[in-house]
Amino acid sequence: MSKKVLIVDDDGQSRKLMRMLIQNGGYETIEAENGEEAVMLAKEHIPALILMDQRMPVMDGIAATRILRAEPTTAKSPIIATTASAMKGDRERIMDEAAFDDYVPKPIDGKVLINIVRKYLDE
Repeated sequence: MSKKVLIVDDDGQSRKLMRMLIQNGGYETIEAENGEEAVMLAKEHIPALILMDQRMPVMDGIAATRILRAEPTTAKSPIIATTASAMKGDRERIMDEAAFDDYVPKPIDGKVLINIVRKYLDE
């Protein structure tokens, strides 16, 4: 059975790129367009890994991650922040705000993304 990765991003092109990279890596994907949808899908599917965009309509990635961390079924799922905020100090601030496990800057570098996915799913 393949491991499911939940991709959360309001940008369709970003989701498509991440989906192609992750599926080519042999993993199954589920997708959400905002944090609210992500929380619902994560509770339903219990993904092995979540890629969470930070800035989205309806509910942002930080709020969604805080909810998922409080849920017993998703509290242990690795959640990786994906964000265009890549200035000095942003990584630490973003990681601390919602207890993310890791961080991938945008624009997404395919090698960086798949290496992080493998780091968490192929242990």
